[in-house]
Amino acid sequence: MEPEKHNQMSSNLEFDIVKNSFEWLSAQRIQSVKELSSTLSAHALWALPNPYITCLILEQDTDGSWNSSIRDTARACSALSTEGIVFMASARWLLARKNESSWNRNVYDTTYALAALADMGTQDKDGCNWLSENYCPAWEQVGTTSLIITALKKQDNLAKTRTFETFIREKARWVLSKRGPDGGWKHISTSNLAIQALLLAGFKKELEVSVNWLLKNVHENGAWGNNNDDINATALTLSTLGLYRKI
Repeated sequence: MEPEKHNQMSSNLEFDIVKNSFEWLSAQRIQSVKELSSTLSAHALWALPNPYITCLILEQDTDGSWNSSIRDTARACSALSTEGIVFMASARWLLARKNESSWNRNVYDTTYALAALADMGTQDKDGCNWLSENYCPAWEQVGTTSLIITALKKQDNLAKTRTFETFIREKARWVLSKRGPDGGWKHISTSNLAIQALLLAGFKKELEVSVNWLLKNVHENGAWGNNNDDINATALTLSTLGLYRKI
């Protein structure tokens, strides 16, 4: 088969998968902040009408947070930023919960907060330093390291610096080294975190096999999930595919 025809067939197949996946998502009852945020982001990255914006905003508390949760607030802020919506009250709420360069001395709270702040145009070098200086064996997991890469790269991009570039590329190569021979990292959600981080870090050329792995692992009804259909895994995968097309 000629390469051009093969590429066209692959594109058509991907489009059909994406179309079916969005149809599956639209039929689900999406209520949690985590699921609303990931679904909103997926629609934004594919430039689709986004009814989830209003749904997510209505879940916001009067103090600017979502559920008084650092991670939920960060997820919501990052998602809304994909549609150009920024609530500075939410940024202030996140910053007010920072203590001694981190959020609860917790790698997940800190990575989500730093990524969200970057998405809202707020730099935080102290938090980035805390992540890079405290990286340890306990954090040496694909999902955790991918979140760190994403947070640092977003902050670096915002500051228009390459302060953490050496660290980012070193950890990105480590994440790539943990990829399976089939192109994935065992779990759908972990694979999505890894691919998104590596795309941001500039490793798109190395990721075609991983994107193909995602496409091969879609369920017949258009959903993704390790065993059962999963809203967040499906939305995350659609975001990954959308990001891969854009970068």
